Amino acid sequence: MAVTRTPSRITTGVAGGIGTSAPRPDGALKVTGEFAYSSDLWAEDMLWGFTLRSPHAHAEIRSIDTTGALRVPGVHAVLTHEDLPAKTHYGLEIADQPVLAIGRVRFHGEPVALVAADHPETARRAAERIRVEYVELEPIVDEATATAPDAAVLHPGRTDRHSRHVPHPNIVHRQPIRRGDVAAARAAADVVVRGDYEVGMQDQAFLGPESGLAVPAEDGGVDLYIATQWLHVDRDQLAPVLGLPPEKVRLTLSGVGGAFGAREDLSMQAHACLLALRTGRPVKIVYSREESFFGHVHRHPAKLSYEHGATRDGRLLYVAARIVLDGGAYASSTPAVVGNAASLGVGPYEVDNVEVEAVGLYTNNPPCGAMRGFGAVQACFAYESQMDRLAAELGMDPVELRRRNAVSQGSVMPTGQVIDAPAPVAELLRRVKEMPLPPERPWLPGAVVGDGGPDGGAGAVDVRALPGGLSNTTHGEGVVRGVGYAVGIKNVGFSEGFDDYSTARVRLEMIGGEPVAMVHTAMAEVGQGGVTVHGQIVRTELGVERVTIHPADTRVGSAGSTSASRQTYMTGGAVKLACEAVRAEVLRLGRERLGGTSPLWGTDDTGLFLEGGKVVTAEGRPLASLAEVLGSDAIDLTREHHHRRTEPFDLRTGQGFGHVQYSFCAHRAVVEVDTELGLVKVVEMAAAQDVGRALNPKSVEGQIHGGTAQGLGLAVMEEILVSDEGRVRNPSFTDYLIPTFLDMPPMRVEILELADPHAPYGLRGVGEAPTLSSTPAVVAAIRAATGRALTRVPVRPEHILGL
Repeated sequence: MAVTRTPSRITTGVAGGIGTSAPRPDGALKVTGEFAYSSDLWAEDMLWGFTLRSPHAHAEIRSIDTTGALRVPGVHAVLTHEDLPAKTHYGLEIADQPVLAIGRVRFHGEPVALVAADHPETARRAAERIRVEYVELEPIVDEATATAPDAAVLHPGRTDRHSRHVPHPNIVHRQPIRRGDVAAARAAADVVVRGDYEVGMQDQAFLGPESGLAVPAEDGGVDLYIATQWLHVDRDQLAPVLGLPPEKVRLTLSGVGGAFGAREDLSMQAHACLLALRTGRPVKIVYSREESFFGHVHRHPAKLSYEHGATRDGRLLYVAARIVLDGGAYASSTPAVVGNAASLGVGPYEVDNVEVEAVGLYTNNPPCGAMRGFGAVQACFAYESQMDRLAAELGMDPVELRRRNAVSQGSVMPTGQVIDAPAPVAELLRRVKEMPLPPERPWLPGAVVGDGGPDGGAGAVDVRALPGGLSNTTHGEGVVRGVGYAVGIKNVGFSEGFDDYSTARVRLEMIGGEPVAMVHTAMAEVGQGGVTVHGQIVRTELGVERVTIHPADTRVGSAGSTSASRQTYMTGGAVKLACEAVRAEVLRLGRERLGGTSPLWGTDDTGLFLEGGKVVTAEGRPLASLAEVLGSDAIDLTREHHHRRTEPFDLRTGQGFGHVQYSFCAHRAVVEVDTELGLVKVVEMAAAQDVGRALNPKSVEGQIHGGTAQGLGLAVMEEILVSDEGRVRNPSFTDYLIPTFLDMPPMRVEILELADPHAPYGLRGVGEAPTLSSTPAVVAAIRAATGRALTRVPVRPEHILGL
């Protein structure tokens, strides 16, 4: 397929420039175990912090007695809410979460008190001696208990901007989407299908637990070295809590072992800083794996009710849906998650008549917030399940039904927003449909089934490839194969009127006789590969080989969050702008200092470029080296990149230009199911995604693999189990299962590059879209294999067996 040209001229073919699969600068260190993560931080004379957490989901705190803990030798401080020096609450969108519980706990694992001691075990044992008198309260665990007329209000006295528009104070936010006339369309529909769906609570399951080191400074401030996703928003929440001006709260990014949204909210940042400022010594906190499950937000579990109506030839006439998202005890980013679920709730389909309502609840379940896919994942499972159901009702191929209704450039979304960039949904579906299927396995009598070892023999089937794997539960009897498809739509960047921007500083100078560029941003590198791409952009724009990446900190302007698939778009865009400014200054200096040597210098920048450490003409003729232009001077410039403005959705109709950019991915899943035991083996995943422009093709492919793995996990294994009393039942990697190397099948990936004319280089955010469609594709394949309706994820053996 032809690639649309981007509006800016760029230098192509640069070694390590954009469009190449430049290696990660931190890659070798990570695979050899030499990379320093935040849990490796160390300071002389440092103390260790520990957090005492609530054993109850909902309870009144009558008293807290810290006497016993303070008597433990080696303890230097014990803090409760009474010791907070300033503001007591924080929050991303609504400041409703207490730094330490005040009079009431609202979820199992809520922080109640802090201890600083000279050894982590001492801190833990001291925390056990803190006596907290609780009076348990009836927990609110679902929509019925949250919105009952006599329900306890979890956050009385709300004054946030959503509180005036919700029908009950235990509803964080409500967003309807209204378009067309659903009643009339319903009357005209030839076929109507309805379904209720449920999505369990998924965890981000990053492998590097929450950790950081707070160091008190001589100026009365604090330096925090932390694994986070957004340094500046952390600082802006911390400073009021610590009672310090923002300039005295300095954050530096430390090695991050994954994020996926869970590090957008504060965890131990305020606790470590409070203990450091109280004791006057550095304080380090590292969560255990169990504590990590209590220490960060999760994906919103959801219940979704959908109704689709269509003509006999498969044209969608209307969609009506209600989406209920459980936000847990505190708001976090629930309002934005609700906005995404509502505005993307119909999927990548043209529908003239839409009635969607999404609500986010306050409950006493674990707090939920950002996670890869951010509200669109839940909706995608439901609307794609509906498309399969509708195709079955029509007797139509499910891919053909999707293609007939697929949006394209110029389509109007249910929010009224016109898609003004390529939207190749039908093409993505065609590509996954036409990929070769994996060969059938020899389940015939006489087939050899081995353990995959060297003695398995030619033609033997690796037992690890069977449902049940090395448990050796089947040799193929009762195993059936199914194939399923799905496609999804995700927004890129921050939406609904948020002034989203990023900042980059680029410095160019001669060091050791060579031109060297330095990039300084506050972008959190959480594994997405931003540090690699920044070097590629600089090499392309400035034509220099040596690029260094300054550590990310708050000494430069905000880069925004590493989330919403936005960093390559936003901070990459800022780096590009800063490079362009540096290049313009180089050319100005060149004309000033060397303009008399050749008329080709001209009077402006037209037709001049930087390549190979030289100033060259459009024909590649060198005019001067950078050494000749710069001499001993350095050019050091900072630029901000803002994406085009969006607007909030209307609170009654949901209409509005709410999203910056859309991203699309399609999946095909092939599964084999042991119908006697309800076990599933995903045989192959295939994906096709439009990425606008692949700045680093290998990284793009890696993002598609990673997102697919998380979608597969949600489909068949990942779920935080919460009891009826609101208690987490499986806070460990023993009981919370994530896909391993053995669970991930081979993948076919096709990458389209249809440039978005509104984006830097035409790129399109990549990271989230593959997480959406992989889940419903896997479930569709299981349905195809078993004939079961399967309306809930993760799919469990009892669902497959109908128990």
